Amino acid sequence: MGIAGLGGLGSNIAAMLARAGVRDLTIADFDHVDISNINRQNYYLDQVGRAKVDMTEEQLKRINPYMTVRKHCVRLCPSNIPDVFRGCGIVCEAFDAPAEKAMLINTLLGACPGVKVVSGSGMAGFGRPNDIRTERVLDRLYLCGDGIDMEGVEGGLMSPRVGICAGHMADTVISLLVRGGA
Repeated sequence: MGIAGLGGLGSNIAAMLARAGVRDLTIADFDHVDISNINRQNYYLDQVGRAKVDMTEEQLKRINPYMTVRKHCVRLCPSNIPDVFRGCGIVCEAFDAPAEKAMLINTLLGACPGVKVVSGSGMAGFGRPNDIRTERVLDRLYLCGDGIDMEGVEGGLMSPRVGICAGHMADTVISLLVRGGA
């Protein structure tokens, strides 16, 4: 099981999966915790300036000290994605930029046979939580979100909607694991 990106979606998905009993997780992100992340990401003020992979691992080990966490503090690109997520049957795409999301999904579906991808998109602003939904859009691709482009959305990224989307993604992963499809 892998998570690409440890921001609002990825950091929350990681904690949810650890609490659900997932014991083996590969995480990847090149970034550090920033003060602007605290409103929606699973980090704390005393972690500002530290690598997201290290802070996520620290939190996961507090939830389950027996968990295996493989961390990669790298910017993911088509040349390293297959190696970083080698052995993962499911990878959560939790990037911010649409072009990076597309690159990751295309690389995983094209270069990693059998890998299922759970992607998050469209969860900005505030509003009806039931607008966030999960759809299987391809044989190996699941999309969670409200389908609305963030441009022009009032309020920016808000913790409740990011958390709801992260919950959808974690639930999709758990469903795939329980059904033995990963």
